Amino acid sequence: MSKPLEGVRVVELATFIAAATAGRFLADLGADVIKIEAPKGDPLRYTAPGEGRPLDMYENTTWDLENANKRCISLNTKSPEGKEAFFKLLDTADVMITNWRVQALQRQGLDYESLKERYPKLVYAICTGYGEYGPDKDLPGFDFTAFFARGGYFDSLRQKGTVPFNAVPGLGDHNVGMNLAAGILAALYQAKTKGVGEKVETSLFESAVFNMGMMIQASNYEGPAQHYPINVRENVNPINAAWKTKDDRFIQLCTPDYNTYYKKIMTAIGREDLTESDRYFPILSCQANNATTEVYDMVMAAFQEKTVEEWRPILTELDIPFSLCQSWSEIRNDKQAEANDCFYDMTYSNGNTRRLVRLPVKFREMGVPEYKAGPLIGEQGPEILKELGYDDAKIQQMQESGAMFVWKDERK
Repeated sequence: MSKPLEGVRVVELATFIAAATAGRFLADLGADVIKIEAPKGDPLRYTAPGEGRPLDMYENTTWDLENANKRCISLNTKSPEGKEAFFKLLDTADVMITNWRVQALQRQGLDYESLKERYPKLVYAICTGYGEYGPDKDLPGFDFTAFFARGGYFDSLRQKGTVPFNAVPGLGDHNVGMNLAAGILAALYQAKTKGVGEKVETSLFESAVFNMGMMIQASNYEGPAQHYPINVRENVNPINAAWKTKDDRFIQLCTPDYNTYYKKIMTAIGREDLTESDRYFPILSCQANNATTEVYDMVMAAFQEKTVEEWRPILTELDIPFSLCQSWSEIRNDKQAEANDCFYDMTYSNGNTRRLVRLPVKFREMGVPEYKAGPLIGEQGPEILKELGYDDAKIQQMQESGAMFVWKDERK
């Protein structure tokens, strides 16, 4: 099968998730993505205890999610030999992806300004925490801080009077990584058609600002956006909420226009007598009568009288947008996700089969990308150096000096 990025080489000098997500997407599209890793390995390899899975190099679902279909070489870029090998590799690259802090890149001569004359066609892609400029440009960037906290999620989206919601790693990172990939593909098109390189940049913070754009803009005006966090009972649209069911689950509705959905909701809960109520309809009357909490409490009480399975046909028949608030285990077995190839069942060398998640962009003619497990530390290092012209003796000497590291398979 033909892949859009066959023949493209990407050098990925990055750790953790966001930048690696961009590299994973390009690898799925057929690019030869070579990850440069330190001998100790990317810290992402060691996050198992926080996820409840075994700390096992040979069954690492998180590592595979971000690094499937890549190759890996482990170089000590602080050593002359390691740095020389890195530049020889970069000589063959179309794209470089990094999330190193700018100061570290500058110290090693790997910042954009240092490279652009030597590599005028190179697409240089960098992902940062807070952007490259401003007073906080050098702060460490993680999605819990730069995306969720600084970007408005934790404070605005919590229930008033409560602590911020429980975030999980990767949510912001995956968003940012796909944003970076979009920029890379545009710049790569220019490089291939015009012979002109480019620097592509995005950050966790900038992506969060964009995601929150509607409400940030709404905060220009006196109104709801200036009063978050709110108690959901006091929402200006009392029917646009999640409702607790008899079996202790939550069904989320999407009814952004109260006037469009109010009569349907009243019908669903068996209160057709209120469909023409001047007190509750239209929305301006409901608000003027200070009756929004009455509507909320009425709907919540009604939903608690039926189970999820009892509500499904009622809401479906009335064409009210809804979804059950699912757990991760339920998503892992969701038939709709299965039908759309959201998963890949990976059988590891230890015999365990685990369900992994695919990236969300598909191509009709290319088909579903293969899913090769992420590489071990430096696993393809010798073969990559041979592609660059190194002989066996030199490769062995680099391993002995520590300029290159190859993970020793403990099972052999």
